[in-house]
Amino acid sequence: MTTTAAALACAHARLRKLPPIVTDARPDDALATLAASFAAGDERALAEMYTRWSALVYTLALRNLGDVSEAEDVTQRVFVSAWQGRGRYDPERPLPGWLVGITRHKIADALAARTRDRTVEAALIATAEADEGLHQPDLAERLLVADELARLEPVPQQVMRLAFFEDLTHAQIAERLTLPLGTVKSHIRRSLDRLRSRMEVTYDAH
Repeated sequence: MTTTAAALACAHARLRKLPPIVTDARPDDALATLAASFAAGDERALAEMYTRWSALVYTLALRNLGDVSEAEDVTQRVFVSAWQGRGRYDPERPLPGWLVGITRHKIADALAARTRDRTVEAALIATAEADEGLHQPDLAERLLVADELARLEPVPQQVMRLAFFEDLTHAQIAERLTLPLGTVKSHIRRSLDRLRSRMEVTYDAH
């Protein structure tokens, strides 16, 4: 399936349009049928799982991450990962417990990404301070940051420069550029991901 994210986004609509997987079944039988249908690749099972357990996944993510946006992102990643890994799922295992296991891994990934993002942000700040004569970072690191910023499209590049060179908040950037706040956050997240990947490749090569 190449449109998993879209399928999740409209899960409730899909459930209204698709015929139910089971009818007149006892709860245990219904869950067993759901598990078997999911393992067999039935998209209706994915949609039903999302309806049943997305709130549980979201609550666990929010409790551990303390950030609504990150919790929403983890929730989507959990169900995408579950669908992509359905071939490894044993229908004898309870689906909620299996999803909780995936959720814990995705939360750990998100926490690790936070640490890497702080490293990238520190490099950007150091580069900004160097331009003002306040700090002299490692030359290779500074060149890497400058090169990556130059590779960005005009709008993301402007967003990043305002965030790290002029120290504006996300809301201030959105106001100055007349962009939705969510768009500003997305530009920063994607740009940080790109820079983080470049830095990891560079450091791994040494």
